[in-house]
Amino acid sequence: MPKPFKVESRHWMLIVALGIAVYASYRLVEPYIGPIVMAFIISLLYYPLHARIESKFPSKPNSTAILSCILLTFIIVIPLLIVFSSIVHQGTTFSKDSYTWFSSGGAKELLAHPYVQKALLLIDKWSPFESIDTQAILQKIASAASKFGAQLLNISAKILGDATNFVISFMLMLFVLFFLLRDHAKMVNAVRHVLPLSRSQEDALLTEVEQVAKSAVLGSFLTALAQGFAGGFAMWLAGFPGLFWGSMMAFASFIPVFGTALIWLPAALYLLLINQWEWALFLSGWGIIVVGSIDNILRPLLMQGNSGMNTLLIFFSILGGLHLFGLIGLIYGPIIFAVTLVLFKLYEVEFKDFLEQQNQS
Repeated sequence: MPKPFKVESRHWMLIVALGIAVYASYRLVEPYIGPIVMAFIISLLYYPLHARIESKFPSKPNSTAILSCILLTFIIVIPLLIVFSSIVHQGTTFSKDSYTWFSSGGAKELLAHPYVQKALLLIDKWSPFESIDTQAILQKIASAASKFGAQLLNISAKILGDATNFVISFMLMLFVLFFLLRDHAKMVNAVRHVLPLSRSQEDALLTEVEQVAKSAVLGSFLTALAQGFAGGFAMWLAGFPGLFWGSMMAFASFIPVFGTALIWLPAALYLLLINQWEWALFLSGWGIIVVGSIDNILRPLLMQGNSGMNTLLIFFSILGGLHLFGLIGLIYGPIIFAVTLVLFKLYEVEFKDFLEQQNQS
């Protein structure tokens, strides 16, 4: 019978030193945590296919990992470039048309619309602030239109900078992904070895993290794609650039509470103001019933399918993750909740006798 392990003071010293070293290491990689986490998630999603490629060339792990990274580059980058070029084209056309509309007196006609006049009168009547000056509004719109070109240049420069950052982050992600795919088994075994848990507990913890990570990515991004497609289709039918506004809806779907309504609601109001009330009603109904249903039904179903969390926990994990971590919180939040639930289950198993005794006392 093996001798029971006894924790001594030197062990506590080592544990404290290890904790400090791990924290310092985390601070070193913290600026790059986004690409690292994305590489981890993509490796989980892609590893079954990589394992099939690796089975064809079992003696060449470096070559198969490089081949997988190249395939992923083509799968991710080429469609993104095609969509991005179309978005830029439609966005540029829309911006030029908007500038022409501002310059040719469209804003003045809009403010002279009977509905707008009634709305301004109501606001002027009930607002605690000074009376609304239509001329001042027009002057501000004209000033905004005159600065529109400079703003476009600034936006273009920002897009170029974001594209550069995206390329750098993507290359870093590929670099990390190469090692995750090549050394997948070694890394999993290393994590299992250092965790002070039984094999069944390790299996439960690692399996839950893997399933929830997959569900978070698939749930969030497939929902965004579905909402973007449905919203873009409706915008195209209503006469707007479909691909551009569909892409904007896909991004807006990550915003809690308001989400895609930030896109389709102003568009519906614009259609109402230009007397296209049929399309305004259509776009509003489509946004509430179709696009809204996708978010309320599809996202929880996709995320609940592989995880043990109910819809309420999923909702708060997404909301809290976005609040604390930003966009990447869509992944962090559910994983943190999932790990907490697994640890509670392990706690119930380990302290089963104690908990039953407490219930009977």
